[in-house]
Amino acid sequence: MTFASPADVERYGEYGPGRLDVSSGWNRPRYPFRGRVTADGSSGYPAEPGRYHLYASYACPWSQRSVIVIGLTGLRDVVSVSYVDDARDGRGWAFRAARGPDPVNGFALLQEAYDATEPGYPGHLSIPVLWDRAEGRIVSNNFPDISLDLGTAFDAYGDPSVRLYPEHLRAEIDELNAWVYENVNNAPYQAAAATTQADHDAWRARLTDAFDTLDGRLADRRHLHGDALTESDVRLWPTLARFDLLYNPMSGLTERPLSSWEHLWAYARDLYARPAFREATDLPALPPLLARAATIVNPGVRRLRIEPVHPGWS
Repeated sequence: MTFASPADVERYGEYGPGRLDVSSGWNRPRYPFRGRVTADGSSGYPAEPGRYHLYASYACPWSQRSVIVIGLTGLRDVVSVSYVDDARDGRGWAFRAARGPDPVNGFALLQEAYDATEPGYPGHLSIPVLWDRAEGRIVSNNFPDISLDLGTAFDAYGDPSVRLYPEHLRAEIDELNAWVYENVNNAPYQAAAATTQADHDAWRARLTDAFDTLDGRLADRRHLHGDALTESDVRLWPTLARFDLLYNPMSGLTERPLSSWEHLWAYARDLYARPAFREATDLPALPPLLARAATIVNPGVRRLRIEPVHPGWS
């Protein structure tokens, strides 16, 4: 087994400079690998059992979505998954004993997957990464596409009762997903990186207003689009799971814990009761991320001082 040496910020620096833009507005880097897996193979990447591997991270909300989709759709024996270590230094994500080795290529650093796909790759070393064993390269690091493809292209191999992106709801799902991303998923990062108090306060209000809206939406339905789980529920969950333990103390969003939104809290607990959501979530790993998250927080903005809340999910 090959493992990277322990994360060492003094030696390698913090991850980010030269690769990740954390300037005003938290401008997300471009995700350049955008291959799509399709059922018929018309994209050049056919859905085949055993061909693809997902590199994921318990620390990363964007990769958590794809792991949840694999669990919900019954694809655990079709698309394999492994995890990078939670800690990261200037070398980017790495494989260490705490989360296990890279079972596909034996890489010590995720950068090796990027370099194998584009030698000397200079950009952001993001996670998740969907890897093609047959071609020995990254198919995609564009997280919205990965979860959609996992939820649609492998229907022949998964649970036929689960359809997270049904055709008759796609327009509605796409609209809600865009709204959730702008007002919920991305809001803690925007608030943390705000360069003025006014901007910080605006993002705080934006997220709490969104929670109010979602709480009302869930007052008369089990899931965001009715009785059945969809891609929208998968995309909302990582923010809810991280809210009390990481995002709120990191960004000073509100004095209120998630449990103060009655219907949203009941919904979150309902999702956590499902194995696909629970097994993809490592709650004890979230509070230690606070110290590392401080590197993206703009110290010039006054924020609420909020202690992490340890919610009772069970």
